[in-house]
Amino acid sequence: MHNHEFYVCRVCGAEQLDPPWGEDGQIPSYDICDCCGVEFGYEDMNLESIKHYRQKWLDSGANLFRKKNKPENWSLDRQLQNIPDRYR
Repeated sequence: MHNHEFYVCRVCGAEQLDPPWGEDGQIPSYDICDCCGVEFGYEDMNLESIKHYRQKWLDSGANLFRKKNKPENWSLDRQLQNIPDRYR
């Protein structure tokens, strides 16, 4: 069983197919989040950059980066609850 928190975007809480920061949460994949568009390992390097990117994304309307991958019954509020406490 994998650690769920390693499979969510630290910025927007979207679940990822592969862990954005590796199985140990330490090694960034440099993939792009389908939801908020953050590049793992670049714009989410520390808590300050995570909060800044999240606020910028929310302020611009929280638009999905890749709309074709939008989950059915998508809820921004529910998704934001997936963000681990230490990245809020």
